[in-house]
Amino acid sequence: MRGLWVDAFGPGLKTPAQVAQMVSDAASLGVNTLFVQTIRRADCFCNRASVPRATDSDLAPDFDPLADVLKLAHAQGMRVFAWASVTGAGNAAAPNTSPQHVLKTHGPAAGTESWVNRRPDGSYLQGSDIWLDAGIPQAAEYMVQSLLSVVRNYDVDGIQLDRIRYPDGGDWGYSPQALARYRSETGAKGTPLATDPAWIDWKREQITALVRRVVLETRRLKPQVWISAATITYGAPPADLKGFQKSRTYSDVLQNWPAWTQEGLIDLNVLMNYKQDLVPNHIQWFDDWNKFALSVRGKAEVAAGTALYLNSPEISRRQMQRALGAGLGWVGYAYRTPGVDVYKHGQSQPKGFEVLRRSLTQNGGPLTSTTWDVTPPTRYALLGRVVGSAPLGGREVEARSANGLLLASTTTDGNGYYGFVDLPMGQIEVRVAGQRWQQQLSQPGVARAPDLLVKDIGVAPALKQGKGK
Repeated sequence: MRGLWVDAFGPGLKTPAQVAQMVSDAASLGVNTLFVQTIRRADCFCNRASVPRATDSDLAPDFDPLADVLKLAHAQGMRVFAWASVTGAGNAAAPNTSPQHVLKTHGPAAGTESWVNRRPDGSYLQGSDIWLDAGIPQAAEYMVQSLLSVVRNYDVDGIQLDRIRYPDGGDWGYSPQALARYRSETGAKGTPLATDPAWIDWKREQITALVRRVVLETRRLKPQVWISAATITYGAPPADLKGFQKSRTYSDVLQNWPAWTQEGLIDLNVLMNYKQDLVPNHIQWFDDWNKFALSVRGKAEVAAGTALYLNSPEISRRQMQRALGAGLGWVGYAYRTPGVDVYKHGQSQPKGFEVLRRSLTQNGGPLTSTTWDVTPPTRYALLGRVVGSAPLGGREVEARSANGLLLASTTTDGNGYYGFVDLPMGQIEVRVAGQRWQQQLSQPGVARAPDLLVKDIGVAPALKQGKGK
C-alpha cells in the first residue's frame, strides 16, 4: 500500500483543475491510494452527504470534489478512501455558514441539546476547534450517519476514521448528557475527577463503541469497503500491550487502536507516525512504533504515515525505506505540504512536490509503481440492539456457540447497539439482560439480529421471618 493524504486546507480539491492536477501528480509519484479529506468539520467536500457542504470561498460552486476524484483516480487504477474527521465539529475562527450545520442546531449555545465536548468548567474550545462528545448518544448517532451517507452515495474504496478520539489533555467528556449517562450506567455519584480510572475507561469505551458501530453498519452496506483509522503514536513507543496502556494514546486521548486491530474492527491501520529524524530519539521511535503496530496487527494491514511536511524529501525517503523494509505500507502527509521547505520556508507546492517525487522514485528511491489489489479479510459478523428500559448503554452482551462456548463479549453503546465483528460461521447465541437469541451465520458479512426488548424488573425484598417461623 502506497498512499498520499490530500487535505482540504489548501489547493488540491477546490476546483476541477486542482483535482485533475492532484490526481496527475499522484500518478506521477506512483501511489496507488488517495486518502481524500471528505468530512472535515461536520461538513463535506462533497454534495451527497447528510452533513452540509464545506464553507470555503475557494470551493467552486456546485462542484463535487469527491465525485471528481473518484472518477479520475479510478481511471488511473488508484483506490480512494474518504477521510473523515469523525469528532470534529467546527472551528470558531472559520465557522460553517449553513443553517443545517451541527453547531447551529446542537452547538455550545443549545443548552440540553448541545452535543459539544466540554471540560469540567464547561469550556469547549481546544485552540479554535470544537469537538463532538462520543459519550452523548445522539452525537454518536449523528457521527455514524454522517459517515454512512458518504458510503451509501459514493463508490469509495474505503473510509478512514480520523480524530476518532478525545481531544488532548485528558480533562474532556464533561458534557451534562455524558455525565448523566455515566452515572446511570455505573451508579457513580457526583462528578468524576479527570484522573478517575473508571471514568477514563468508560470514555475510552465510547470511542471503541463508535468505531464498532461505524464498522458494522458500513460492512452491512458495502462489505468490500476498507475500514481504516489514522492512529495516534504519541511519545516513546511501547514494547508490548502493557506498555501501550501507559502511553498518552491510551490514557490521554483514549484511543485503544491495538484493540481495534485485534478485534477485527479495522482492516487498515495507518499510523500517524509523525517523527523527525533530526530530533533526538525520533529515528528509534519511528521504527519501534512500526514494530509495535505489526506485533498487534491481527488481520489488519499496517502502513506508516509519515510527516512529509516536517522533513526534507531525503529524510522522507529514508523513513519510507525503513517502513517498507519492516513490512509496512506507506502514506505521506500531505499533498499540499510535500516537504518542510513548503511548510515553513516558502517553497512553492509544485516545486516541493517535484523534489519529493525525484527523491522517492529516482536513483533507487523506494517508491515504485505498485499494485495494491488485496481485499479486506472475510468476516462473519453480527449487529444487534437492545431497546426498552434505560439505561441502554453499558449492558454486557455475550456471543456463544451452539454448545455454549463463550466466543466473544462486548457492551452496548449509548443507543443500545452491540456487535461482534469476527465470529465463526455457524449458529450463534446472543445473551443479554437475561434474554437469548439464536442467529445462523451462513455467509460472510454482517447479519442483523432483531431488536431485543429489555425490561428491568426490580427484585422485591425478602419478607422478614417472625419469631417461631
